[in-house]
Amino acid sequence: MVLGVSAIVLALVFGGRGGVSEPQPTAVTQVSVPGEPDGSGEPRSAETDGDEDPVAPERRIDPAWVARIAERTGIGERALEAYGQAASRIGVEQPECGLGWNTLAGIGHVESEHGTIFGGELAENGRADPPIRGIALDGTRTDAIPDTDGGELDGDEVWDRAVGPMQFIPSTWELWASDGDGDGIADPQDIDDAAYAAGRYLCSVGGDLRQPDNWIAAIAAYNNTIEYNNRVADAANHYAQLAG
Repeated sequence: MVLGVSAIVLALVFGGRGGVSEPQPTAVTQVSVPGEPDGSGEPRSAETDGDEDPVAPERRIDPAWVARIAERTGIGERALEAYGQAASRIGVEQPECGLGWNTLAGIGHVESEHGTIFGGELAENGRADPPIRGIALDGTRTDAIPDTDGGELDGDEVWDRAVGPMQFIPSTWELWASDGDGDGIADPQDIDDAAYAAGRYLCSVGGDLRQPDNWIAAIAAYNNTIEYNNRVADAANHYAQLAG
């Protein structure tokens, strides 16, 4: 659940204040999406005429790669395609960030089981079906966040709720809303849009995510608990290992 940058980031980066029994945040190795058939591992940009946006709305991730990695990792092909597309696009736009598809997959796993939480699924167009809405952020189990969107995104006019497969709260989505698939709509329930927005957010906070402390800080900004960090790290590292 994206709650925004917090002062707790520094505490998470440097861990506990002493005892070796304190849980420590961990980082992950970033895995890029192979681009050209030679398997160089370099992110591939979309082909353009030179004047267009360098990222085309059409999908450009190799379907064979998607099928192969989906089989190895157990991630649904539609979600994996979105993670790969977002990482590849950001690799062109912000190569200094070094965002790996496995980081987005780690977040997607923890937040919504890649859009399948509660028996849901991702439609062919990438939208969560049914729409994913989290618990009311009423202070009972989380920080209290009164409604900021009039219920437009989360259906709740009293309290905010995290929405979509990457679990953005409305106020954060307002800042980072992104159109990841070129359909002219920025929709947090659309895995293409949500994955791209999440990647942009992580890169903005963390800078070079290949640096462990930067990765930890970025994940802490997404959700500021060490438990969350380690769950995402475990999933992302696991996917990287399975992908080979």
